[in-house]
Amino acid sequence: MRKRNFGIGILAAMLMLTSCGQTGKETQVTGETGEAPEWANASAIYEVNIRQYTPEGTIDAFAEHLDEIKDMGIDIIWLMPVHPISETKRSGKLGSYYSITDYCEINPEFGTKEDFAELIELAHEKEMHVMMDWVANHTGWDCEWITEHPDWYTQENGEIISPKNMGWPDVADLNFDNKDMRKEMIDSMAYWVKEFDVDGFRCDYATGVPVDFWEEARTELDKIKPVYMLAEDGKTKALLNQAFDENYNWDLYDNMVAVANGSKTADRLRLYLGKNYPEGTYPLNFLDNHDKNSYEGTIVENFGTQGIPAFWTYLFTIPGQPLVYSSDEIGYDHAIAFMEKDTIAWDKGTADYRPLIKALSEVRKNHPALYAGTAGGEITEIETGSKSMVAFSRTKDDDTVVVLINLSKNELHVKGADFAEYANATVLIHGQADGAPETKSRKIDRSELQDQTFAPWEYYVLSLDK
Repeated sequence: MRKRNFGIGILAAMLMLTSCGQTGKETQVTGETGEAPEWANASAIYEVNIRQYTPEGTIDAFAEHLDEIKDMGIDIIWLMPVHPISETKRSGKLGSYYSITDYCEINPEFGTKEDFAELIELAHEKEMHVMMDWVANHTGWDCEWITEHPDWYTQENGEIISPKNMGWPDVADLNFDNKDMRKEMIDSMAYWVKEFDVDGFRCDYATGVPVDFWEEARTELDKIKPVYMLAEDGKTKALLNQAFDENYNWDLYDNMVAVANGSKTADRLRLYLGKNYPEGTYPLNFLDNHDKNSYEGTIVENFGTQGIPAFWTYLFTIPGQPLVYSSDEIGYDHAIAFMEKDTIAWDKGTADYRPLIKALSEVRKNHPALYAGTAGGEITEIETGSKSMVAFSRTKDDDTVVVLINLSKNELHVKGADFAEYANATVLIHGQADGAPETKSRKIDRSELQDQTFAPWEYYVLSLDK
């Protein structure tokens, strides 16, 4: 990666710091707090596993691949934790990203603060946004806070303990009753926003931290600039009232896996489409993420090469925001190691889903009906009479998108639906289990839906004429 000349500006200020102390910039209130930035409405998120993305496993090496992600139409990248990893009580050879030694530093395995600053600048030049992964519930055992501020940690019988009942012996549980610790944690988050221009945070195990802490943090961060906040949680709706913009759609994921393996039918999915969320907030929808991939099966194992295109289509068109994890775009059928070096073999994918992801990203951006939250349209189910058929429309103002997907391995003859009203529709995307997807817009063939027969895993995304 070509090194950039930062002069004496942001980089010089950062490198003079020895901790998360600020450089003295005056904080300006930039707008309302607790509201998602507009740039998040139409884009998918790409989760980056820096260690495994390239043979080098560095920030610099990953930066060379930003254009590939941008070319898929994805404008938001979430970096798994980039902080130094503790060695004491370490799990695995290289340790978990989530056992953090210092919130104010970059893991030397990945590079330097200069490398990180350059990545942020490069992403912003490409009109992309960057979210950091933030681990507030606990630190690694080598964190200086343990010796300098033991009262910042949960203790029993005078001993600092790991989070209870979580199976994480490599980390120490923080005590959020301590106001000094809470302030230092917020200052540490603010440091990366103010000094590096980070755009938001994916917050690990958000439900393990008090809601009022997250609300306080969001208020302070939004004073610097509007940030985007994703909670690793799927149950605690209170987190969405002010602190977070979205949470994980765990239930949808579990039920999609069940549909893919045939133990449930697609009609079950209607129960998990992000309804009854606080205004302006929404779920993160995914076929894979680092936890699922490493411990519960790859995207190929869980959804099958035949079904993946149909599920990608579903994911990008339902309410909420879609997520793509590193290597999903090639259908990588390998559980990526979590605490060892295990470089993704980019030439070993089972399929190339990049053209489909790109087409779906473009459709989502070009059709406000598919935006997230209140910026998009509500979902209206279309009755087909088949439990295996997903059919719905979404409308925002004069924009209407219709989605028809056979989420099963069987051919379906849909008897209960009348598709006559789509005779003048535009086909935006069409495909089946086999063959490349059709991604060039065209007017629908009047006979195309006439017999109402859908091949296994066949999918349509239509735009209705205004």
